[in-house]
Amino acid sequence: MRIGELSRRTGLSQSRIRYYERIGLLRAVERLPNGYRVYPENAVIIIGLILLAQDAGFTLEEMQMLVPRDLAVWDHDLLTATLSRKITEIEIAQARLAASKAHLLAISEALSSRPDGMDCASNAERVMSLAMLGRAHMVQRGGHAAAAADM
Repeated sequence: MRIGELSRRTGLSQSRIRYYERIGLLRAVERLPNGYRVYPENAVIIIGLILLAQDAGFTLEEMQMLVPRDLAVWDHDLLTATLSRKITEIEIAQARLAASKAHLLAISEALSSRPDGMDCASNAERVMSLAMLGRAHMVQRGGHAAAAADM
């Protein structure tokens, strides 16, 4: 199929398809005598895999290692190791985001519980002092969650 049809079938722009070809994610592209690109039917599947991998947080470099040159030949060990590594990265990111959320919730709670008669600027200074104190404890303890718990 030519690039226009591949673009229509995948929803990607032709320039994006050419980019994937240029960096080696989309392989086995043939050229007709007039210079037109011709892609195999499995190019639709490969692009689908690329889009799924992007949605899962894989970088283009990781995808280059993950997507096989021939879809009939998958490296099972490489695939499972790469997926496990990405799952671990996601879990670490989730923990970091949860700690950040807890910290922001603690700051929000502290701001909302402004003492009677205290102006906003003084309250913000009070809360930021507490936040910085919590951050100092976090550095001593080695984690974000400890700082959020200290607020």
